Amino acid sequence: MNRRHFLLAGAAGVAGAWVGQRWIGNNWIGSRTLASTFPAPPPLAQKVAASDTIVLGQTGIHTSRLAMGTGTVGSGHHSHQTALGVKGLSDLLLNGYDHGLRFFDSADSYGSHPHVAEALKHIPRDKVTVLTKTYSRDAASARADLDRFRRELGTDYLDICLMHCVTERDWTERYKGVMDVLSEAKERGVIRTHGCSCHSIEALRAAAKSPWVEVDLARINPIGSHMDASPQEVVSVLKEMKAAGKGIIGMKILGQGDLSGRVDDALRYALSLGVLDAFTIGAESKAEQEDLLRRIAAA
Repeated sequence: MNRRHFLLAGAAGVAGAWVGQRWIGNNWIGSRTLASTFPAPPPLAQKVAASDTIVLGQTGIHTSRLAMGTGTVGSGHHSHQTALGVKGLSDLLLNGYDHGLRFFDSADSYGSHPHVAEALKHIPRDKVTVLTKTYSRDAASARADLDRFRRELGTDYLDICLMHCVTERDWTERYKGVMDVLSEAKERGVIRTHGCSCHSIEALRAAAKSPWVEVDLARINPIGSHMDASPQEVVSVLKEMKAAGKGIIGMKILGQGDLSGRVDDALRYALSLGVLDAFTIGAESKAEQEDLLRRIAAA
């Protein structure tokens, strides 16, 4: 994929040129139109780098600011990254590692566990943070997932395991069995911390209020594209999470491609919020990955 296609397809690890719609006044306008209207954020007060070491909330996990996403259009155990093949994606992860990135973002639904496992064969396990996600909604399935995930990843433990794509406002009650399994796994050292990825504002609010949630993966960008609510509303919930000491990882930073024409401004927006400990972005080649590193450093 060349550079132009990368920017058009979505450098944020969630590719696609889908143009979302928003109701503004009495008119429907596309998200790309919105992308042209939001004001450019000012330069950051201090320099940052994708490889900066951050701490995820109160988890004690130290990792890089940028997580290497493996789930561009990730579903059905497939993604744009897994299409690179085991060696191709492993080499991409190792290239990021050589540039100081220490955060591997995987999921069962992406089918990226074997690719991450191959990369882990070539680097010290304790030097990287491995995040994965389970779609299980019952205790037995979640318990089986933890065993399978570790086999597939070739590791004795997972740094972060999230409940994937929770949407219900009552998910902390409805899926308490899964939460209990992950809590027990943390006590046994099978995982280091747990949390969720949210795909509705109701689920995000519930996550903010739940003491069980230690890490949250949240959708955020300046135009509200593919988000749970307006940026202002989501940021207010993320501030509540931050105050509670939760680790917060941003996703959809480029609005699933809708901000492909304003990559630098979108990155600066995410970095200037003061609520994200880290964020995840996928690349499909070493050139794309290294371009992203340069852009973050120039923010």
